[in-house]
Amino acid sequence: MTSFVGRRRELGGIKRLLGAARLVTLHGVGGTGKTRLALRTAADLRRAYPDGVWFVDLTRLRDPGLLAQEVQDPGTLAYLVAGSLGLQDRGGVPSMRQLTEHLADRRALLVLDNCEHLLPACAVLVEELLRACPALRIVATSREPLAVAGEVNFVVPPLPAPRPDDRWNLAGVGRYEAVTLFIARAQAAEHGFALTADNRTAVAEICHRLDGLPLAIELAAAWVRVLAPQQILDRLADRFALLSQGIRAGPERQRTLRACMDWSFELCSKPERVLWRRLSAFAGGIELDAVEGVCADEVLPAGDLLELMAGLVDKSVICRDDSHDEHARYRMLDTVRAFGHDKLVEAGELAPVRRRHADWFERLAARAGADWVSERQAYWLARLSRAHPDLRAAVEHCVAEPGRPEVVLRIAVTLPGLYWWTTGLFSEGRRWLDLALAQATAPTALRARALLLSGQLAITQNQAEAGMPLLDEGERLARSLGATLEIALATYTRAQFRLYRGELPAVIEDLDSVADILSTPRRHEPGVEPGVEPGVELDLRLGLLIALGIATALIGDHDRAEGCLREALAILEPRGEHRFRSYALWAQALSAWRRGELDRTVALLEESLRLKQTPEYSDRYGTARCLETMAWAVAGRRQYRRAATLLGAAEALWTEIGLVATAFGHLIDDQRACERATRAGLGDAAFTDAFARGQALSYDDAIGHALHEQRRPAPPAPDDALTPLTRRERQVAGLIAEGLSNKEIAAALVISQRTAESHVEHILTKLGCAGRGQVAAWVAAERADDRHP
Repeated sequence: MTSFVGRRRELGGIKRLLGAARLVTLHGVGGTGKTRLALRTAADLRRAYPDGVWFVDLTRLRDPGLLAQEVQDPGTLAYLVAGSLGLQDRGGVPSMRQLTEHLADRRALLVLDNCEHLLPACAVLVEELLRACPALRIVATSREPLAVAGEVNFVVPPLPAPRPDDRWNLAGVGRYEAVTLFIARAQAAEHGFALTADNRTAVAEICHRLDGLPLAIELAAAWVRVLAPQQILDRLADRFALLSQGIRAGPERQRTLRACMDWSFELCSKPERVLWRRLSAFAGGIELDAVEGVCADEVLPAGDLLELMAGLVDKSVICRDDSHDEHARYRMLDTVRAFGHDKLVEAGELAPVRRRHADWFERLAARAGADWVSERQAYWLARLSRAHPDLRAAVEHCVAEPGRPEVVLRIAVTLPGLYWWTTGLFSEGRRWLDLALAQATAPTALRARALLLSGQLAITQNQAEAGMPLLDEGERLARSLGATLEIALATYTRAQFRLYRGELPAVIEDLDSVADILSTPRRHEPGVEPGVEPGVELDLRLGLLIALGIATALIGDHDRAEGCLREALAILEPRGEHRFRSYALWAQALSAWRRGELDRTVALLEESLRLKQTPEYSDRYGTARCLETMAWAVAGRRQYRRAATLLGAAEALWTEIGLVATAFGHLIDDQRACERATRAGLGDAAFTDAFARGQALSYDDAIGHALHEQRRPAPPAPDDALTPLTRRERQVAGLIAEGLSNKEIAAALVISQRTAESHVEHILTKLGCAGRGQVAAWVAAERADDRHP
């Protein structure tokens, strides 16, 4: 979001090291810019790694045990890395194996950011990946080395800053990268700021006293909107004494930056300090409604929070993140968050703020569940995805605090019914439930529902041996309590399991039983949140209608099947919902296929796939099912090559999510018949070739192939995507380097002189340059990089 300043020597050194070593660790004190340097290096090297450059942020992972079956298991990090690479959770397949298989033959660069709090697990992960993936390169950032064989350590130094014995003339000061950074950030805070003969000494001394540390310099520069450089220097003087004396005694992660944080903290008003420390409870991005729900009380009235947030933005404590939708979202640097956490502990507020945090995100999950089947479904998918780090943090805190595991159960069971299937986080959901169920042993309907969900997640992962006992226990508890909704959920889940096994008469009997329960008015049972039931009941009713439509179509009762599915669509279409509607359309296509209506089958499947095309509704399970069924239909039209390609694309998706088509016994005969007919129509060699073409298609291209859309990969980003300048600004910068004046630039580009002046101002701000000479130097360096990539 800001210009990249300096570091050309470091960039060149890291690139050279990566040419000879497979693991390069950037390490040094916090705040030296390790992450920014790693990102810039990766961006510059994109073309050298045809299979991708991937960035994995480890700062949000506080308790690895919540993401893996075993606490502190290195497989936790493999799970997180696999997710960052877009790999789906394959139930029963260790994340480490899935990751090494994916990267085994790929020439890729992996950036692991902020490893210091997970060093043992990171070391094991890195060693395993490098051993199994010979073409892989890894850049790690950490506050200390990983201590792995073959590791090459690159110490990230502070930015060069003026020394006390330098003659600080104006031109000389401007050549130091620390000063360049200060000017760039100061101009971002106060557009008219410039380095002058009056302030050059104060600016140089600020950069010197802050040891050239980028984070400290950026925090100092932000104050030019209210303080002159000399005033900043005066306020910094006492804090620097604390910095010098605290190096040996303080924790390593607080050296230098601790003094900078203390200084910034004391410059905040008292209410701003309170808000800062309370914001540290958030694990991910911060949204205003969450701030109001977690941080507001009699000390911080809700009506004051917007102004206080603006104050923290001005002071660079938090920053606005514009990478999301129309709702404002804020980020807090990890160092700033850690400082706030310490202050939260000192104030004795840690436990109450964490409780409010967990309670608010529990309510968020409940709101999403109740509003899921609506036109706001895309919003809730995006919102829950952004909120997942905080949901995870809430779980972590609640399982560690006596008397709070029920909050975890409520979060898990009130999330929308398809949330776990949309995200693919089956293992994490089961882990949450296992941790909470071990503590929340009271016989309540809430516990019954949690047992049923845990069982359903296990069965979805093809682990029926683990899931069925949970399902049985949940059903027994529900029946002992007379909890009718949980009994219906248990019966429905059992019907799904039987449907996969092809036990159609038993499936229909179970689903009819569920329908009877839902049609009977019921009283409120203990242990279930009353406000959650409407969303849960609606999800269950829709799932029931779609499952009943499938089962009745498969036994040949097409009239009943069509009636069930039309009823589901009548509920869904006015609400603007996508997920359930796409499944209902697929079920209608299945019924049409069984009736021999090939054209209608294809039309319904195309309609279903179009609902899955948008990024918000990425659905590999449902897409695989549609592609497979379309293959049956086009094979019926004797379009065998297309059918074989669709079968290959479906097979690739099944493999990606850890399932196999043969696991669905109710459809296996159709699948095998299609494959036999297609192979016979093409011959073995042609079938194998077309099938392999389908397997090689990406998710988007597979849908495009099914819809007869010609999709091409996005062209590589132009070189100027690696710089902060637009194409026009790069043209202007080039003319500046040739020595042209603003008037001459305007004439050369056929623009007004005022427009040329505006471009020059933007270039100076973005590059952090104090004058045209520095722009010329920047252009020369860029051209040198283009000649010697």
